[in-house]
Amino acid sequence: MPLFLIFATILLMSFTLNKKKKVIFFGDSITQMGAEPGGYIRLMEALIKSDNQSDAFELVGAGISGNKVTDLYMRLEKDVLSQQPDIVVIYIGINDIWHKRLAGTGTDYVKYTEFYEAIVKKLQAAKIQVVVCTPSVIGERKDYSNEQDGELNMYSNWLRHYAKVNQLPCVDLRTNFQNYLIANNPSNAEKGLLTSDRVHLNAKGNQFVAETMWQTLKMLK
Repeated sequence: MPLFLIFATILLMSFTLNKKKKVIFFGDSITQMGAEPGGYIRLMEALIKSDNQSDAFELVGAGISGNKVTDLYMRLEKDVLSQQPDIVVIYIGINDIWHKRLAGTGTDYVKYTEFYEAIVKKLQAAKIQVVVCTPSVIGERKDYSNEQDGELNMYSNWLRHYAKVNQLPCVDLRTNFQNYLIANNPSNAEKGLLTSDRVHLNAKGNQFVAETMWQTLKMLK
């Protein structure tokens, strides 16, 4: 083989090995806000830099306010598959539960699981690594007295089981939030610890989610 071809091959291999993995965060308003300055996606970039991993990942937000699992399914091709990501982090479920009380809509349990599975299968068919996230909180009371804690636990239990059976990484925000609130919410306040309004993340909440997600993402480089 000519010498210049050897050098070209080495250069191409080096480029391939050093190519950043594109990570898309697929979700609702929490993720939409997460892509803004001070949001969890932007804060995760700082964590990646501090761990000297800036060359390993490119982070992209694909969140839309009000979205439920059905909305994610409908825009999967346009907003995710067309970008050819290496990893997709699915963070959906809050509106599927919250909107049952807030707006009389939402997504029942069976429909949620069916659409979620359909999204994962389409991503896997495209050879994309899927990361599952359990929904965090709708109210920050630590004693499971928030109105929709039962449904959050039910949907989260299914996601944990689904992730385990299908050998998918799982960011268990539900458990992590609850453990944090048990340790840091002595007055059993309804909001103000990690959220501004019982659902959407405040500054501390964005940092908490960034740190939690990075612990899983860093294992996928």
